[in-house]
Amino acid sequence: MRFHFLLLCLLPLLACSARAAQLLQPLIDRAPAGSTLILTPGEYFGPARITKPLTLEGRGQAIIDAGGRGTILHIQADDVTVRGLTLRNSGQSHDAIDGGIMAEGHRLRIENNRIENVLFGISLHKSEDSLIRANHIRSLPVDAADRGDGVRLWYSRHNRIENNDIAQIRDITVSNATHNRFIGNTVRQSRRALNLLFAHRTLIEGNRFENNSTGIVALNSEGLLIRGNRILHAMDPSGAGVALKETSAALVDGNEIVHCAHGIMADSPTHPQSRIVFHNNTVAHNVTGIYFYGVKGGHIALNNRFKGNLWPVTIIGDGNPMDDVWWGNTWDDYQGFDRNHDGIGDTPHELYAYADRIWMETPAARFFRNAPVLELLDFLERLAPFSAPALILRDPAPRMTPHAQ
Repeated sequence: MRFHFLLLCLLPLLACSARAAQLLQPLIDRAPAGSTLILTPGEYFGPARITKPLTLEGRGQAIIDAGGRGTILHIQADDVTVRGLTLRNSGQSHDAIDGGIMAEGHRLRIENNRIENVLFGISLHKSEDSLIRANHIRSLPVDAADRGDGVRLWYSRHNRIENNDIAQIRDITVSNATHNRFIGNTVRQSRRALNLLFAHRTLIEGNRFENNSTGIVALNSEGLLIRGNRILHAMDPSGAGVALKETSAALVDGNEIVHCAHGIMADSPTHPQSRIVFHNNTVAHNVTGIYFYGVKGGHIALNNRFKGNLWPVTIIGDGNPMDDVWWGNTWDDYQGFDRNHDGIGDTPHELYAYADRIWMETPAARFFRNAPVLELLDFLERLAPFSAPALILRDPAPRMTPHAQ
């Protein structure tokens, strides 16, 4: 039977000092397992630890302050809910992972909390079937590299992280954690919005990643589904909207990737039978739309829209461009016609590298890639080539108008 334990902060009736009445740990200790501890409005002193099934409810008016010591709330039990609290002022130790909430349990619910002025936000360690929803998370006001992760998943599976407002953190880090879902979150003004390492079968859907150094970075992760996200203004010199390395069997579908240093960066799939598929994305106003490096094929690009990119596609490596599949994409620099009005260009869209090969093949020359002298060389190469240009891609069926989403 579920109990409801209502805290009444009436000091005369409790016959205790003002400071003791505001300590959170004794209140948690007295609450029966499976009960709901509803905190009345006010400020409580942390850190505190939950070691039994419990619902801790603040209703938006209870503040837990750790005074700069350790992690504010440490969960070490299954079936715990933490809702409607303001958590602030954690410790500042990266080694101890000081932060707002450290959660080690299954079937946890952490929702509608304000977590601010903490090092790490919410950490799930070996947690399964848990929900992190509608939290407001901010790290410390320091340089991005010195902050902690807003959300950190470590060896955790089948969790949902959704509709959180996250800003001014280091990264969201998912390490050795599989089958997790990130849905409807907003991440702003951080280093990497989402950093995946050995995070197989991750779903990333409907998020907004804006003004971060990089949007999504995935390393050694397979079976990714990156769908319906808006990734904007990732303009760090080495940044990208989506960056995939040593990753197989990924589907990047229906995303809007705008104003990034590289819209999409990818090497080739790690398994020869796997494919990395880009479908129905808008890739616009980036320095480079898609950047393939060390390529050996294995990419499929279907029905994407390329608009206003300084370089639509660049490829670095010795691979054969014909090992990749391009079909039905819309190119703003396509120079063909559609005489039969079927919506498909009469001739293939082919992209060649002329003087661009100088900076593509010589990294030290990239600093000068917009210099007038390289622009002049490129013009002369196109006008009267003195060497055969390198074919980057061929789209046999370029669309004249964008494919309907």
